[in-house]
Amino acid sequence: MRIGPHLLPNPLILAPMAGVTDRPFRRLCRELGAGLVVSEMVTSDTRLWNSRKSAQRLDHGGEPGPISVQIAGGEPRMMAEAARANVDRGAQIIDINMGCPAKKVCKRAAGSALLSDPDLVARILNAVVAAVDVPVTLKIRTGPDREHRNAVEIARLAERAGIQALAIHGRTRADKFNGEAEFETIKTVVESVSLPVIANGDIKSPRNAHRILESTGASGIMIGRAAQGNPWIFRDTLHYLEHGRLPQAPRVEEVRERVLTHLADLHHFYGEYTGVRIARKHLGWYTQYLPGGDAFRRGFNKLDEAGPQQRAVEQFFQEINALGDRVRFGRYGEVSARNPSARTKDGALAA
Repeated sequence: MRIGPHLLPNPLILAPMAGVTDRPFRRLCRELGAGLVVSEMVTSDTRLWNSRKSAQRLDHGGEPGPISVQIAGGEPRMMAEAARANVDRGAQIIDINMGCPAKKVCKRAAGSALLSDPDLVARILNAVVAAVDVPVTLKIRTGPDREHRNAVEIARLAERAGIQALAIHGRTRADKFNGEAEFETIKTVVESVSLPVIANGDIKSPRNAHRILESTGASGIMIGRAAQGNPWIFRDTLHYLEHGRLPQAPRVEEVRERVLTHLADLHHFYGEYTGVRIARKHLGWYTQYLPGGDAFRRGFNKLDEAGPQQRAVEQFFQEINALGDRVRFGRYGEVSARNPSARTKDGALAA
C-alpha cells in the first residue's frame, strides 16, 4: 500500500486514539508489525499547543518514518496552519480527522460533525492539501446518520482535492460506537474512487481483518480498540493474511519483556507521576483476560511509584509462566469468555 511517496511495508494501520496512541504505544505497535501508526489527534488551534499534554502529543523524537500526525478542527485557515506547523515539526503525512464522534469535538464543528457540511469539507481539504508538500489523508465515518450516509460524496470530494488515502469507520456519527460496524458502504466507496481506501471499525481478529479486506476490496485495515492490551494483533494478522492461520502465541517471557519495556517507556516519556497513572489503563488492558488479572489490577492500581509497578509486573508474569509457556492476548473467538484460562488449539493460555 502506498501513500504518496511512502510505500508501507504492509496494509495494517494503527488508528489514532486520544490518550492511547502516544509515542510509547506507537513504537510498540510498529515493532509488532503495524505498517503505519498515526498519532493522537491534535487541535488545529496552535495557540493551545503550549500545554504539556500538547507538547507530548507533538513529540515524535526518534520515531521511524513515515510519521503521520492527525489534526482536528473546523476552520480551513487554522487547519492549514496546523498542517504546516506539524510538517515543520517532522510530520511526513498529515491526517485530517472527520471521524471522531465525541461531543467535545463535534460541538466545535469538527470531527464527524463536518460530514453534515460537504462544502466546508471541501474547503478544509483544499486548504490543507495546498498548505503542505507532504501527503494528506482523511478519516471519516459513513455519514452523519443512517438516513444520510454520504461517504461516497465525501470520498469524491477528497479525491478531487488531492487526498492520498481515505480511512472509513463503518458507523455514522449518530451511531458513535454503538451496534455493529457495516462495511457495505466502504465497499461502495472503494468502487467509486481510485485512491486507497482503508477499512476501520470492529476489526477484532486476524480472521475478521482478512474477511473485511476480501469483502470490501479495501487497500488496508485500520485497527484501533482491538490493539489496546494486544499489540500482537498486528503480528498475528500479518501471519494470518500470509498463511491463512494464526501463528503460535508469543512466549510468556517475550510478553513480559514487551510489557516491562512499554511500562518503562511510559515512565520515561511522561515522568514518574503521570507515567504511573497512565500505565494503569495499559496494564488493565494487558491483564483483562489473564488468570489472576482482577487481583493484579486491584493491587497495581494502588501503586504510585515506578519501581513497585515494575516489580508487580515481573511477579505477575512469573505466576503466569507457571501456568504455560505461551499466552495469546486476543481471544479472537477461539476461547470462551467464561473460561479465560482455557487453552487454545496451539496450547497457549488464552487472554
